[in-house]
Amino acid sequence: MSDLLTGRTGDWEIVIGLEVHAQVVADAKLFSGAATAFGAEPNEQVSFVDAGMPGMLPVLNETCVRQAVLTGLALNAQINLQSIFARKNYFYPDMPQGYQISQYEEPIVGEGEIVIDLPGDETRTIGIERLHLEQDAGKSVHDRHPTKSYIDLNRSGVTLMEIVSKPDMRSAEEAAAYVTKLRAILRYIGSCDGNMQEGSLRCDANVSVRQPGGPLGTRCEIKNLNSIRFMRQAIDYEAARQVEIIEDGGEIKQETRLFDSGKGETRSMRSKEDAHDYRYFPDPDLLPLRLEQSFIDALKESLPELPEAKKQRFVKAFGLSAYDASVLVAERETADYFETVAEGRDAKLAANWVISELFGRLNRSETPVAESPVSAHALGGLIDLIADDTISGRIAKDVFAEMFETGRAAVDIVEEKGLRQVTDTGALEAAVDQVMAENSDRVADYRSGNQKLLGWFMGQIMKASQGKANPQMVSELLRKKLSD
Repeated sequence: MSDLLTGRTGDWEIVIGLEVHAQVVADAKLFSGAATAFGAEPNEQVSFVDAGMPGMLPVLNETCVRQAVLTGLALNAQINLQSIFARKNYFYPDMPQGYQISQYEEPIVGEGEIVIDLPGDETRTIGIERLHLEQDAGKSVHDRHPTKSYIDLNRSGVTLMEIVSKPDMRSAEEAAAYVTKLRAILRYIGSCDGNMQEGSLRCDANVSVRQPGGPLGTRCEIKNLNSIRFMRQAIDYEAARQVEIIEDGGEIKQETRLFDSGKGETRSMRSKEDAHDYRYFPDPDLLPLRLEQSFIDALKESLPELPEAKKQRFVKAFGLSAYDASVLVAERETADYFETVAEGRDAKLAANWVISELFGRLNRSETPVAESPVSAHALGGLIDLIADDTISGRIAKDVFAEMFETGRAAVDIVEEKGLRQVTDTGALEAAVDQVMAENSDRVADYRSGNQKLLGWFMGQIMKASQGKANPQMVSELLRKKLSD
């Protein structure tokens, strides 16, 4: 499938780079000991440093440095042994210092990469330009008073990792796959919880268009996208907007834009700043950050098996498709759940039950896999009953539905309701003979060449047995008797 956007004058290529702001999992802020818990009352988690009081000096949080290095290693990126914190000068009412402490010329993490999963078992490698640490701003609240804005500084000073991609993505679908994979990696290693609805993972999308293979166009930055769905909508709208302007003879202005989710469109916010507008300079209150290689090596040893490696192992060890494997490894808890279900069993059957039946019910009830009323061992027990012909696959779905509602074990439900599959050859033969005797005209039609009637006969017998007849045995008996 082509990623080109068709305009009135021909095809256009979309060029996308993403800046993802990931809030670091840490009990304290980047340069102060103030708490970071979500949902606190306004201005309850603010130190003198966060409030920008005169004479207050920042003190670097080692945990945040560890999380940044761990993330860089998970992105297969260069870890810089020296990095420098800089002041990024601009004014916002909710940033009391009048500047943001960030990193510019010497970030803590350099170039890396992410492999993204695309439809049709395709993959693409997206380059990472850099990862740097910076402090978040506070929050302005505009809906509490008709003429005044309120300032909440709880977020002021909270640690962010800004992860900047290279402009390697060519569609909203690729951008969505990138954020999905990045979020999975962050959650696997525990450096960010990835809760976009709480603002701990936000994205700025840089979008431009060009004629295929031509020079890069002028980019516009769409700020503060807090869901993957909105990001896709914003990118598609912005690309189409730029193509229309260019085809009408206009020029794209480099600017920062916001996405209006209600109208499904982007709108201008301000002209886009360049680096020199921020007047970066090294923060005089913070020494250069120097890391020992042994510190980095120890963190590398602590990395868990990451989503891409786990996906490749699932494909190789369990014979799963790349798509099924990518779905199962999207969350660490899901991957662990599947491995428990699949242990000693048919892995493909286990994958089908986890992806189709379990995920379907979890999604409808908005329940995370960690809170599933059906444990991995319980689902494995149900699959065992299918494997040893105790119940049929169709009956198993009814049993699973009751397991999900009640939390009971599959074997207890089967025994209580008398759902054991009929595998007695004599009983099945009698059922087949009865259906054939009652439908002699259809038997004649089948023997005259209407092979599709086999399915009808199967349905009649399964209905008569209330789904308890072993389908494979019934099919074999029917074929034999109808051919006599």
